[in-house]
Amino acid sequence: MVISPQLSKYSRQVVKKHNLTFPVLGDPGNRVATAFGLAFTLPEELQKLYTSFGIDVPRFNGDDSWVLPIPARFVIGSDGAVIDAEAHPDYTQRPDPEGIVDLL
Repeated sequence: MVISPQLSKYSRQVVKKHNLTFPVLGDPGNRVATAFGLAFTLPEELQKLYTSFGIDVPRFNGDDSWVLPIPARFVIGSDGAVIDAEAHPDYTQRPDPEGIVDLL
C-alpha cells in the first residue's frame, strides 16, 4: 500500500497510468506523514523552482502548505510490529524495492 498527500483524483490517475495493483491511500494535509515525523515544508526557493517546472504541489495536494512527505517504507508484520523502516530526506534516495524481498 502507498500513502500519498495527493488529492484522490490525481492518485487515481497515477494508479491507472502505471497499472498499480496495490491500494493508494490519501493523506490529506500530510497528517499521517506528520505523525511519523516524515513531513517537511519545501523551502521557498524550491517552491519557485518547482513552479517554474510546472509542478503545482498546492493543486495536487489540495492546500497551499507546500508540505511534502519524505519517501519512506515500513514493513509491518502480521502481528502489527514494525519489522523494518527506511526513510531518507533526499527524495532521490528511495528505498530499494529489492530489499523488501529479503525482509519478507
